[in-house]
Amino acid sequence: MAPSSWAVQPARSRGLDALGPAVEAKKKAPCPGLGLFYTLLSAFCFSVSSLLVKKVQDIHAVEISAFRCVLQMLIVLLCLIYRKTGFIGPKSLRIFLILRGVLGSTSMMLIYYAFQTMALADATVITFSSPVFTSIFAWICLKEKYSPWDALFTMFTIAGVILIVRPPFLFGSNASGIKESYSVHLKGTFAAIGHAVFAASTLVILRKMGKSVDYFLTIWYYVVLGLVETVIILFILGEWSLPYCGLDRLFLIFIALFGLGAQIFITKALQIEKAGPVAIMRTMDVVFAFIFQIIFFNNVPTWWTVGGAVCVVASNVGAAVRKWYQSSK
Repeated sequence: MAPSSWAVQPARSRGLDALGPAVEAKKKAPCPGLGLFYTLLSAFCFSVSSLLVKKVQDIHAVEISAFRCVLQMLIVLLCLIYRKTGFIGPKSLRIFLILRGVLGSTSMMLIYYAFQTMALADATVITFSSPVFTSIFAWICLKEKYSPWDALFTMFTIAGVILIVRPPFLFGSNASGIKESYSVHLKGTFAAIGHAVFAASTLVILRKMGKSVDYFLTIWYYVVLGLVETVIILFILGEWSLPYCGLDRLFLIFIALFGLGAQIFITKALQIEKAGPVAIMRTMDVVFAFIFQIIFFNNVPTWWTVGGAVCVVASNVGAAVRKWYQSSK
């Protein structure tokens, strides 16, 4: 899954700070670049999960989210039992865990809806606007610095999203190059932007909690509250139904497994590699989305989408390089 559940700061509490520089060096020693390889695997897993969501068109996005929550809950439950970290967390942080669960699961439902209603590449590119919202929310809530560089990267991202949305009052009704109806495309766009906003909110909450909470506990809240939320929404919508096709049922299992794999690989990557290079490698999500869209849907992205992708990816890479440079001083 989308970039919001991939926020992995709490996982670093199991990492290197508490064990000292010697252990850090030991962890990095086995294979230089291993963290970037993990990031590439994470990007591939997320892209495959997105592809499968797009393939399962007869099941509502909220129901796909519910199936993913159930399957991941079983896996995370075993992890928590093995690690003996408990299922509730510190009392002072439970409100943040609850918010992380609700916002993260909402983010998941929105991006699944976006994948189902718009081109895979378009939806994926818009999800990469999340760092912009993270910077803004961190500035407001955590009093982190918001520099002119951040404002510049924000403008690049907005330009990229506009190229993907292609509003008729700017591009004309015949120049949009959108295969689905524009109203459906617009709904998917709002869902993808909503995903970016909620994913950014989740990341800020995880920063707020810092290293005080085990990473698997944050996923536990994510899947448990996500299941409750999806069941309530499905009851209201009346959309609950079992997949008709055996292949769709297999896709649902793989969506959960690849989504969890993406989370695990990005966590491992950030444990042994700096955040800057990882953020840059994460943009491979966009490359995989373009490739999958062409191969599996015979849908060649328009030049507008390519231009939007360049703007958004440039914004992400620029922000990552800047933070990488600052941290290396």
